[in-house]
Amino acid sequence: MNPISLAQIIDSVQDLPTLPAIVMELLNNIDDEELNMHELAQKVSHDMALTAKTLRYANSPYYATMIKVTTVQQAISLLGLSTVRQIVMTAALTGCFPENNCQGFSHKEFWRHSNAVAIAARILARRLNFNVDVAFTAGLLHDIGALVLATCYSEAYEHVLAQREELQATQFETEKQILGIDHALVGETLAVQWNFSEVMIKAIAGHHHPEKPGLGFLATIIHVADGIAHALGVTTSPDLAPPEITGQSWESLGLDQALFDEVLAEAAIEFEKLQEAVEV
Repeated sequence: MNPISLAQIIDSVQDLPTLPAIVMELLNNIDDEELNMHELAQKVSHDMALTAKTLRYANSPYYATMIKVTTVQQAISLLGLSTVRQIVMTAALTGCFPENNCQGFSHKEFWRHSNAVAIAARILARRLNFNVDVAFTAGLLHDIGALVLATCYSEAYEHVLAQREELQATQFETEKQILGIDHALVGETLAVQWNFSEVMIKAIAGHHHPEKPGLGFLATIIHVADGIAHALGVTTSPDLAPPEITGQSWESLGLDQALFDEVLAEAAIEFEKLQEAVEV
């Protein structure tokens, strides 16, 4: 099978649909603590499909309130800006890529894992005094390159998924061996195309090898969150060789086994609640 070049990937991501304007704005201002709540509510409300999804999430048991949420503004007032920002991001991104017939690739399983990583990243960020919105979004997007490969190169990616079992390797390693490119590099390319922040680009690019110089703290958080999500076993077809959390990552986050177990238990409870509330 012919390898896929970076030039081909660049051409492919240019043909992908752009994200809704409100999501691009949220991504570009993700560390802005002063984001105008009224403006956000107005902009989300202009997209009927996004509003419906946001309100469905807001009224789920996961975000349970005593009051029925009927508007985006009310959702922000009851749940807080940070939570609604994460809801809007999740609602928009999960509907951005149309499902296709890439055999062996399940969109549902993909988003289950992505949500689990996002939840684990948020828990870690909270404990490490890192921006929880940035960590959650990076967790949600960390494997977006795999979605690009399954969408734009479905036949080639079917071969990767089939060979992964035979090779007893991680998906990441199998991609490099068969395609000559991996989903982290593809995700980085898409992140650049969509004008993500530098910290987000580096986290997506380096979540498998955060020890490489210059990748930043967020890449390490996502790397560990990815390991936690695999430990949770949230998909019915888990990677046969899940990525190991590097020792350097443990040290740089100040993790020990007891803290890891605490985060794992908290993530399991949060994911179970989310699973009961919405289809992930």
